[in-house]
Amino acid sequence: MSGLSDLLAEHGEDLVEALSETGYMLLVSLGAAVLLGLPLGMTVFLTRRGGVAEHRPVWTAANLYINVVRSFPFLLLVVFLIPFTRLVFGTTFGTQAASLPLCFVAVAIYARLVEQILLEVPPGISRIAVAMGATLPQTVFRVLLPEARSGLVYALTSAAISLISYSTVLGVVGGGGIGDFAMRYGYQEYDDTLMYVTILVIVACVLLIQAIGHRVSSRLDHR
Repeated sequence: MSGLSDLLAEHGEDLVEALSETGYMLLVSLGAAVLLGLPLGMTVFLTRRGGVAEHRPVWTAANLYINVVRSFPFLLLVVFLIPFTRLVFGTTFGTQAASLPLCFVAVAIYARLVEQILLEVPPGISRIAVAMGATLPQTVFRVLLPEARSGLVYALTSAAISLISYSTVLGVVGGGGIGDFAMRYGYQEYDDTLMYVTILVIVACVLLIQAIGHRVSSRLDHR
């Protein structure tokens, strides 16, 4: 216990800073997921073959973005986006700049999850709404989203957990965060104890997010 106390005394502030950096990247990317990934996933669902707003070119473009970004090895995506990141932020280092490629991934991941959740909604519901004269926005906001809200929250929880894993890679390119902390103070200094403590902290964060997401999703599920 004394060894652990000494480690926390020595690296506690750095660990807290790393957690705050990871939290920042997670919040920014989840914001992008909700603001852009949700509409994108909805677009793929609505414009697919047999959808209520079938439109092949739009579906192809949206689906292509999701497939390409999700299939791209994340570290290579970060490197690929370096010119764009430098154009936007003027630098490729730091937590803010590192959040940009994470946002691209967040949008693609959540969009695909949104599509999958909406596919689980009984198809007759939206068609009945359209047959009764509901416009497309009314069908989306008054029928589809209320029916799928529980699943959408749970999907966002799953996306958040995946993004924590992705964020640990960003330390390699100067993005900071808990992954960078584990590499610098644990792996590179051959401090196994600190490495294990960091892993436990990450696992605890994942379990907390999972528990909160499950609770909120259950409360929204009125089936």
